[in-house]
Amino acid sequence: MTGLFDPFALRSLTLPNRVWMAPMCQYCAPTTGADTGVAGDWHFAHYAARAVGGAGLVLVEATGVSSEGRISPADLGLWNDRQVAGLRRITRFLTGQGTVPGIQLAHAGRKASTDRPWRGGSPLAPEAGGWRPVGPSPLAFDDGHPVPAELTVDRIHKITRQFADAARRALDAGFQVAEIHGAHGYLIGEFLSPHSNHRTDGYGGDLAGRTRFALEVTEAVRAVWPDELPLFFRVSATDWLTEGGWTVEDTVTLAAELRNRGVDLLDVSTGGNVPDVRIPTGPGYQVPFATRVREETGLPVAAVGLITEPGQAAGILAAGEADAVLLGRQLLREPSWPQRAARELGATVPVPAPYSRAVRGRPRELVDA
Repeated sequence: MTGLFDPFALRSLTLPNRVWMAPMCQYCAPTTGADTGVAGDWHFAHYAARAVGGAGLVLVEATGVSSEGRISPADLGLWNDRQVAGLRRITRFLTGQGTVPGIQLAHAGRKASTDRPWRGGSPLAPEAGGWRPVGPSPLAFDDGHPVPAELTVDRIHKITRQFADAARRALDAGFQVAEIHGAHGYLIGEFLSPHSNHRTDGYGGDLAGRTRFALEVTEAVRAVWPDELPLFFRVSATDWLTEGGWTVEDTVTLAAELRNRGVDLLDVSTGGNVPDVRIPTGPGYQVPFATRVREETGLPVAAVGLITEPGQAAGILAAGEADAVLLGRQLLREPSWPQRAARELGATVPVPAPYSRAVRGRPRELVDA
């Protein structure tokens, strides 16, 4: 029976436990000048706190593989070497705490060029600091959103290379896990779903055509990502449409193809490609999708979505429903959730030596970072 604080080996990497931080955008990077997209003090403090709190893996937020691939102008980026330096400071500290640093590589597609969420998240026109988004088809995400420029095959190939280039930079920055973002209605997910992909060429039409871009990106990233390090892929298992959308059956098919191309774990979420769709949320509501992928393909999976309590998380692993859990907003509310979970479950999670007087658990040496 798998426990929440059991180590997890993927390729040559051993993650210290199965409580992981999900990628969550902070929208706090500089938006102009040479430091555009560079991680700063906020990002360092934010990710460092979760490492100190005991997360076994910290996945840094969706990071644009190009400037046009950002969700907002304030997103992190990995399209130049200056951005590498900012992230290296974070990975050095995380590894010093025994936490594995990971990063999500992303292109926002037709959902790019929006304002920060706390400013309303509305689309930004070029004159307001935004840009024209791109997508598989000239279909706006929602009312009030611009019609994206339909990508040519040449531009699709260029973006594929940008994912690979960003993966090289991620390795240089010290990351040990790379995750390709294929979920939540961003570019790769837009290609996957017939709701947003109306192409009639080799990147559209049937399932093979619609999954082609995702698989080519995966092959390009895997080709530059070291064999000894794991590669993740995040997917929305369903659009939550009764017809005309991406389905869990499609996800199972894709998962098998991704496994054949060197993906080591599927990070299973849902939704994001269709506005105002009804989603039956509740504790652990996305876990069954992860379980189905695991059972039908044998590919390891991480479950995410309203996993908030230690007993709940432990139960998911004990029942064999997932191989790890990803916590999102709960870790925003409670950075040291893993330490609380260990106390409640009678497990031991290391804590930094300077905190050992206050938190039960085996102290560990704090490495200079």
